[in-house]
Amino acid sequence: MEFTKEEEKALNGEMGETLQTAYRILLATGEATNAESLIPIKWAHLSGVNYNTIGDSGEEFLRNISKDAKVKVKTTVNPMGFDVDHISEFDHIDNDFVEKQKSIRDSYIRMGVEPTFSCTPYDIFDLPQKDTQVSFAESNAAIFANSLGGLKTNKESAFSALASAITGKSPYSDLRKDGFEIPTTIRMKLENPNELDFGLLGFFAGKVADTSVNISGVSQPNRRSCKSLCGGMGTSGTCAKFQFVDEENNSSEKIDFGKEEMQKIHDELNTSDNGDLITLGSPQLGLEEISDLSNMLKGKSFQKRCMIFCSRAVQNQARHLDYTNEIERAGGEILSDCCTCLTPLIDTNEVDSVITNSVKGAYYLKNSTGVDVNLKPLSKIVQEETN
Repeated sequence: MEFTKEEEKALNGEMGETLQTAYRILLATGEATNAESLIPIKWAHLSGVNYNTIGDSGEEFLRNISKDAKVKVKTTVNPMGFDVDHISEFDHIDNDFVEKQKSIRDSYIRMGVEPTFSCTPYDIFDLPQKDTQVSFAESNAAIFANSLGGLKTNKESAFSALASAITGKSPYSDLRKDGFEIPTTIRMKLENPNELDFGLLGFFAGKVADTSVNISGVSQPNRRSCKSLCGGMGTSGTCAKFQFVDEENNSSEKIDFGKEEMQKIHDELNTSDNGDLITLGSPQLGLEEISDLSNMLKGKSFQKRCMIFCSRAVQNQARHLDYTNEIERAGGEILSDCCTCLTPLIDTNEVDSVITNSVKGAYYLKNSTGVDVNLKPLSKIVQEETN
């Protein structure tokens, strides 16, 4: 990689240990992704916030680096492990977890990070102009940015995104460039797909595609389905960009996604015929989705506990517009700053299985939280789990 003189000085430690560490991370990332140089970015979004994810070593690293590290660009962060307003309602979460999570939160704030605690920064902020270079570590956000937001980002790791936030730079890898050929086209063969179908399509695409993929056979889906597609794709592989295409007269490999392929993915992720509680919001729900859910729940009540995850910014907007009244009347619990994925909020001593419409949530609930999953679309959840 070619570095500027200033970047070389930082890499050699002439600007302090923190910047040297950050540039070493960028150098290793750039070499692994065949980048020729670094490029300035305007916005970083960080993962590595949930104590369940980074543990004691991550908490200690952030506590130490935050003593002198400051972010140079707009920087937002992923969900943490709980909603501080509701933590007292979850007796099984011990005080050590709470204190370590608060330490992680405080470390990021000391560095100048905006405490968004959301996996959907695109639901909170207006996106910058087309082709703006950003550095997003959250997989669904990176895919959304590249595919639907008109932005450009690598599919960053927690370390590389933090290094980008501190330096304002990122490796100029292929996903940041124009004109590269997309080698695979997935042909959607399902009629009237719902958000779960798009999530399953994304999970399938993540398995069979490389870093980018074409998708044919669908018109632009609604926002819920778009987010589900991004969430599924980011969960199963390295693919970080898709584009909807009308024509297939290109030289890419063609792969069909029909009922058989969909059912195979569904059978892999769906491990239960029922569930003890419901979780909605992985990725976290946006204002439009909260409004839709409110309308769907008119005159209905959940028959079991339902946790609904959204960013605090979206929750505040939804409360201002009275979208939350119907949801809470129906028994829904609205939680912010946390997410279905890797959540400690679910007590595995009391819960055997969870109902969700999220492919991403299903994967992490089974593989990280350790509960079975009943996977079905939102319309079916409302139909079958309310009265």
